[in-house]
Parts: sequence; structure tokens; C-alpha cells
Amino acid sequence: MELTVLALSFTLLLIIGVPVAFAIGLSSVATIIAAGLPIAVVFQKMVGGMQIFSFLAIPFFVFAGELMLYGGIAERIVRFANSLVGHVRGGLGMSNVIGCTLFGGVAGSPLADVSAIGSVMIPLMKKEGYDADYAVNVTTHAALVGAIMPTS
Repeated sequence: MELTVLALSFTLLLIIGVPVAFAIGLSSVATIIAAGLPIAVVFQKMVGGMQIFSFLAIPFFVFAGELMLYGGIAERIVRFANSLVGHVRGGLGMSNVIGCTLFGGVAGSPLADVSAIGSVMIPLMKKEGYDADYAVNVTTHAALVGAIMPTS
């Protein structure tokens, strides 16, 4: 029953044009009401989810990525990757992947990778004529490759 309410309300909200974040929130509220859950239990689960130790490290990884960006490490990695494959057709996209992979070995987090390398590479790719969606997709997927590097 609850799964049906969740799926139908989420789909309906998306069809009528509600932004995804609000559709998720409103469909969750509808599911909680349909299930008859006490509000205290809902808040208890929300607070319990925030106390997972692994999630506490995410802001620090992003902070480390920002430090590396403003310290110049990210730009050096991008220049190095661009010197390797920048002369090839599509080399800027390849240098994005290489830069994210190298930075992933240093930072160890895809979020830090996207915030540091993405802030350098995405504007550069847009300036060179790449579509903004393509630049963002290349960067985010390359950051995931960096996360599985053995040194991270």
C-alpha cells in the first residue's frame, strides 16, 4: 500500500511539473500519512541517519577538494593531463577523465573530485565549445572512476 502511494504520488507530481526535490518531499509526506507512522518515529529515523560516521566525512572531503583547488593542485593536475592528451581530437574530455582519476587518487572522494576538477574543467570545456551538459556528465562520471583508484 505504502509503496503504491509513494510511486503514484511521485510520478503524478513529476508529470504535473513539480521540481524533483519537492516531488520527493511531498511524496514522502504522503507515504508517511498513508502508513500512519507517528511523527516522533519519523524524526527519530532522520536523526539516526545523520549520525552515521561515514556521512560525517563527506563535508571534509569537499573541504579538502576546495583547499586543493585554491592551493593550485587541481590546476596543475589539469595542465599535466592536458599535456598528455590535449593535442588529440577530444583531448579536453580525455584530460578531464585523466585529471579526475589522478585527483581521485589524492583526494579519495568523488565529491571533492567534482568540486575541484569540475570548477576548473567545466568552464574550460564550455569555453572550447562543449555543451554544458556534456561537460558536467564527463566530469561526474570521471570522478566516479577516480573513486575506484587503488590509492584512494
